Amino acid sequence: MTSVLEGSGAGGLRVLSLFMGAFLISMAFGKLGWFTDSSFLVAELRGWWGSAPALSRWYIDTVAMPGAPLFARLVLFGELASGAALVAGFRVHLAAGVALLMVLNFHFASGVMFQWGYLTNGFGLPVVGGLAALALGARRLPFSISR
Repeated sequence: MTSVLEGSGAGGLRVLSLFMGAFLISMAFGKLGWFTDSSFLVAELRGWWGSAPALSRWYIDTVAMPGAPLFARLVLFGELASGAALVAGFRVHLAAGVALLMVLNFHFASGVMFQWGYLTNGFGLPVVGGLAALALGARRLPFSISR
C-alpha cells in the first residue's frame, strides 16, 4: 500500500502549497502596519520609482500611488488570506492565482522583473513558478479542506 503523498504530483503540490502559504503569511506579517498607515506602501513605491524603468514609473504614478490607501490594505489582506488558504488547502488553485497576480504586480511596479538578476532572485522565478504551478495544477490535493 502506498502513501497518499507517494507517486503523485498532487502530494508534491500540496507540500509546495504549505511552503508558499507560509512564505506569504510571513511576508504579510512584515506589512501589518500597512493596515492603519498606507505611508509605508507609499515609501516603498517612492523607493522603487528612482530605479524603475519608465513603464513601472508610469504605473507607480498613475495607478499605485493614487490607490495606495486602498492597495496597502488589499495587499496585507491578500497575502494573509491567500497564504492561509494555501496552508489549509482551501481552493488552492484560486488562492495561488490571486497570490501570483499580487507578486507579479509588485515585481512589475518595482521594475525588478525587467532586470537580468530577476532570473536568479529568490523572490523572482521560484515564487512565480511555484505559484503558477499551484494555480494551474492544484486540483484534488491530499490533506486539503476543499477539493
